[in-house]
Amino acid sequence: MAMCDHLAMPFLSRGAVYGAHLRSTSIVGLQVVVVAAALWLIGQIVGSLWVAVLPVILAVVVSTVLWPLVRWLLDKGVSPSVAALTAVLGGVAIFAGVIAAITPSVLEQSDDLAKKASDGITKVEDWLAGPPLNISDNQLNSVVDSITERLQSNGEKIAAGVFTGVSAAGSAVVTTFTVVVLVFFFLKDGRRFTPWLQRTAGFPAADHLAEVLNRVWTTLGGFIRTQAIVSLVDAVLIGIGLVILDVPLAYALAVVTFIGGFVPIVGAFVAGALAVLVALVANGPVTALIVLAIIVAVQQLEGNVLQPWLQAKSMNLHPVLVLLAVMIGGSLFGIVGAFLAVPAAASLAVIARYYGEFVDGKTGGKPQAPDGADPPGEGDPAQDSGPSDAEPVAG
Repeated sequence: MAMCDHLAMPFLSRGAVYGAHLRSTSIVGLQVVVVAAALWLIGQIVGSLWVAVLPVILAVVVSTVLWPLVRWLLDKGVSPSVAALTAVLGGVAIFAGVIAAITPSVLEQSDDLAKKASDGITKVEDWLAGPPLNISDNQLNSVVDSITERLQSNGEKIAAGVFTGVSAAGSAVVTTFTVVVLVFFFLKDGRRFTPWLQRTAGFPAADHLAEVLNRVWTTLGGFIRTQAIVSLVDAVLIGIGLVILDVPLAYALAVVTFIGGFVPIVGAFVAGALAVLVALVANGPVTALIVLAIIVAVQQLEGNVLQPWLQAKSMNLHPVLVLLAVMIGGSLFGIVGAFLAVPAAASLAVIARYYGEFVDGKTGGKPQAPDGADPPGEGDPAQDSGPSDAEPVAG
């Protein structure tokens, strides 16, 4: 009987099966092309408006840092304007205080460091002239003359680069001022954004947008606070080692280490290499090796203890994704891109997880909420309530 049923089943031709698969593949391929074109168009628009988009992004990141203070002041009954102004002025005062603290050290030790660098170059020349290389003075002079001629022949390009740098510095000042103003208004009026979004977008988009933005805000805040703690530990421990070893510019190098910590993996490597280089020029190879050992030990403490423990609660990103994000961001937007790459990757991961929860709800699967967040309601994440008005959402 089973044999008869099998023989009675209609069969499709191989051409029909191939054609159905080709049609499905064509449809999926066309959809991928359309989505890629849309993303490319969005990227072009963002790139053309980058001068306005960058201050907004930086202001959102800074706001996540200052918001806990503003929320504490609001809970004490302080008006939103006063709370936001207090937080902004406090942040500016801390930044200015750090700059004022390290500037005298840099100015005092820069001449001595330059002299030692010159002595180091002389030692390198002596080493090149001796065995086993035995490079003659005439050969070294010819190389120096060649470099000098190349610089002179490209004088116009160098001058243009200098003017470009001056223009970039002026743009940085304008951007910094804009960021400060935006931070004030984000902290002052940020809590009004969620109700406005819910009124404007309407059901069901409003609840989805509000929930996603609230999770992104929480993730950004957790990332910045985590990186600040990790970077501070690195800067303090490495700075103490540099001070004990009497390495010039120890305080400035500690600040560079702290700032570099906000660019995971790459920032720590660059800051550590700079510290080792200064120690090599100023104090010799033995001190440089000791500095390298200190940096490696601190990085091991950070990578194996601090970051896994802290970032597990804030980002939940694999180190490979972090490294790739930093490389892509740096290649597209330079230093700023490298700094913003990990927060952007973490935000995209939050959106992807929320979409996964949405699909789980529609298909009857078990929603997998990120750490620290409640899973969405059964069947549709839109049933979740939006973010609380107690915290502003980015924007």
